[in-house]
Amino acid sequence: MSTVVLSQYNVVELTLGGLVICALASLLPDIDHPKAFLNKYILPIKNKSVKTSIYFTIGIFFILLNLFYLNIKYVEIIGIFFILTGFSSHRNGITHSLVGLISFSSTFGYAARTYGFREYIVPFFIGYGLHILADMFTNRGVSLFYPFRKKKYKMPITFSVGSFWGNLFEGLIISGGLIYLTLKLPEILLNMK
Repeated sequence: MSTVVLSQYNVVELTLGGLVICALASLLPDIDHPKAFLNKYILPIKNKSVKTSIYFTIGIFFILLNLFYLNIKYVEIIGIFFILTGFSSHRNGITHSLVGLISFSSTFGYAARTYGFREYIVPFFIGYGLHILADMFTNRGVSLFYPFRKKKYKMPITFSVGSFWGNLFEGLIISGGLIYLTLKLPEILLNMK
């Protein structure tokens, strides 16, 4: 939705690939939660110790793969992110911080420039960044400056996740987005390359 809105102001070029990347990037910050959408496909058992073990192992795999075979800097960085994600607590660690946003976006950006899909850098940043911003509207907030500062930051108006008001707020955002997309869809489809 955000990519569609920003494409109307020429901030980002609207492509199907950009929409998919934005959607996937918006799920990425929750990878630190054992029951997150992405972890349904990665973790055989949904608990913190299994999450830590599996992500630590995946991280070591990427680091060793890079050390012995690939020698591509961003592969090593991906391994380090997996390790940090394994030890990160939900909304209290790197994935919900500006360091995570910059690190994941920079790594994705490096790979995108290297392999010729740089048009997906901005949608990735938008998806990831807006997830963090949306979580600031929850009563738990986010540790925005982790690991330098563990203080949680939240918006002046917050909602409890799963509460009546939280669900209503999310529903209104989703409904508004779908209405906007429905009204803009003919124009979007005509302008897509």
